Amino acid sequence: MRFARSEGTSPTLDHVNQSRLPELQPLRTNDSATILVGTGLWAAALVVLLIVGPDPEHQWWIWTCVSGICGGLFGLWFVRRRDRRGNAQPASQEPIEPATAVPPVSSTPPASPTPPVPPSPPSVSSAS
Repeated sequence: MRFARSEGTSPTLDHVNQSRLPELQPLRTNDSATILVGTGLWAAALVVLLIVGPDPEHQWWIWTCVSGICGGLFGLWFVRRRDRRGNAQPASQEPIEPATAVPPVSSTPPASPTPPVPPSPPSVSSAS
């Protein structure tokens, strides 16, 4: 059996305290070239559809190509604008703690405002 444990061993959490690997940096890519290729493919498909002329029930194919070209042009504008502006905030070298990080465990229990009230014992009535 694949998940069977040998006798005398128990799962441990040793891997939890190990240091983290360094953060990966994003790859540098030529986004403009990628968007231009995609937009060119949509334009080529549009030209083919305009030459061939799809059936009336497939006229939406033409508008799909037009939408792809418009999306590509918007993407090209957006990427070039982003590249012109550069990275507004330089990446800091110190790690960022997530907002959901668990605070460190303290050896002292948290102070409670009032001690809990024990339940009252049930009353015993005697029937004589």
